[in-house]
Amino acid sequence: MSPQNLAAALSGVRERIERAAARSGRSAQSVTLLAVGKAQPAQVIAMAADLGLRDFGESYLQEALGKIAALRHRELTWHFVGRLQANKTRPVAESFAWVHALDRLRIATRLSEQRPFHAPPLNVCLQVNLAGEASKGGVAPAEVPALAAGVAALPRLKLRGLMCLPPAETEVARQRAWFAQLRALYEQLNASGAGLDTHSMGMSGDFEAAIEEGATVVRIGTALFGTRPTTIAAQ
Repeated sequence: MSPQNLAAALSGVRERIERAAARSGRSAQSVTLLAVGKAQPAQVIAMAADLGLRDFGESYLQEALGKIAALRHRELTWHFVGRLQANKTRPVAESFAWVHALDRLRIATRLSEQRPFHAPPLNVCLQVNLAGEASKGGVAPAEVPALAAGVAALPRLKLRGLMCLPPAETEVARQRAWFAQLRALYEQLNASGAGLDTHSMGMSGDFEAAIEEGATVVRIGTALFGTRPTTIAAQ
């Protein structure tokens, strides 16, 4: 990808964020654009950083660690957005600032125990499987309060909010209906004193609907970087 193509794509995404935020009576500054660069080389991430992006999402751990090392001189915030396996918690706890797909207390406990004490607490979002899809991670909506309470009690984690990956929908009304469910769970937790501040929801195909339902973080890959390369780094 050329710098010119990336700049044009980023400009288009930012305009769409601004319009969606305006429709919901919000400022575009209330929405963090999380650039998901899985399978993109470090050079492309560097180009995105040159254009002003600071938050980057990765789901392939070994690939991500290489990029983090290559770009360590830049002030970037790294988010792990993939499903996390127990044997990979230590490098995530050591190298990332955020984890977006936490759905098991056992994994949360490992992250808390392995987070370096010189680092700030690891920011985490709980992934909610709204439709009960077996192919996706996430906790069932009814189990969210108990998991939230368990995670909030861990000393080296900071529970920031909820994340979802709903079924793909082409109709905006149906997209918004899924995101509204996550917002309702979020509001329920905050009514109980959870103090959440993050809705991580919406990707390239539905982020405008997510913003209209309150998204504070949108995870954008294809709309920025185009179709992912066919060769994907080993996890």
